[in-house]
Amino acid sequence: MRVPNVRPLALALALATTASPLLAQEVDTVLMSAEFRGIHAVNDRVLWASGSRGVIANSIDGRSWRFDILPGADSLFLVDVWAKDANKAWVVGTDFRGGYAAIFHTEDGGRVWTKQWELRHADAFLDGITCSDAKHCVALGDPHEGNFLILITDDGGESWTRVAPASLPARLENEAAFAASGTEITSRGKKVWFVTGGGHHARVWRSTDRGETWQVSETPLAAGTSAGLFGIAMENDKKGFAAGGDYQLPSDSAVNLFRTTDGGESWTAAGRTTPIGVRWGLVHAGGKKYVATSPTGTGITTNDGRTWTLLEGGNTNTATCAKKVCWLAGKNRIVRVEIR
Repeated sequence: MRVPNVRPLALALALATTASPLLAQEVDTVLMSAEFRGIHAVNDRVLWASGSRGVIANSIDGRSWRFDILPGADSLFLVDVWAKDANKAWVVGTDFRGGYAAIFHTEDGGRVWTKQWELRHADAFLDGITCSDAKHCVALGDPHEGNFLILITDDGGESWTRVAPASLPARLENEAAFAASGTEITSRGKKVWFVTGGGHHARVWRSTDRGETWQVSETPLAAGTSAGLFGIAMENDKKGFAAGGDYQLPSDSAVNLFRTTDGGESWTAAGRTTPIGVRWGLVHAGGKKYVATSPTGTGITTNDGRTWTLLEGGNTNTATCAKKVCWLAGKNRIVRVEIR
């Protein structure tokens, strides 16, 4: 379905520049009346972000933002976004009241949107999207008809195909993904990973053929209704981290970081982040740097997870990084942080 042109969002917008904490050289904060859970940097100038009430935002200079409401989606939480450039982007939206989920696409920088896929069902729920290029994408949804809803495309979303539920590994009882940051799913080339919770243990699902077939590995993290892994970040095909915890225990000092060196086949405990507690988002920031987000603050490691320091102390759901800059997004704000 063709979606009409977006209309300007008539909500308050403010910009603040402050002295930076710890590793940050400069912190710019854009204040906006929406909660953001999706953000993607194409490079250090072109970015897209998505959030509650159908809010979509983009930047072409890395600092100033254009905010819109995606028409017909003002009842949806746009939980994740992936962009090819300043013109092409995909966003996944879910009605948190239940019953509806959809994928939207723009070719012209957000002026016109096309609805590429939708599902009307009691358990319709999309969690995130990742793409290896402008043709190959994988969208992840909560269980539907017995197993995870995994959608793949090889034509830029002109057609989306569901991976047959019966072909997937068996799902644990109550296992699901957390739509907290958009970082619960990631990809590198043909390889795709996503993390889960809800079951008796947190697990990592992985594919080597752009989502067509899947394997799954258990991690040391005990999970449950409010606990599991929330984010995964891969430095290369073999090495990466996953982070999580229990969102009902935001200040828990338990281990919340886990490492893989074999592409996700096995996972070992890698310690605790700073701040402690559940981590909602996790991204690779180049080299040995990783950034982990949560409502209690964002931490950074510059030495491959051995030690962590506070990067920024505000409420943050998700992050994205390019070169020596990271953007943090959360409730009512997007923060630009320059890091050494």
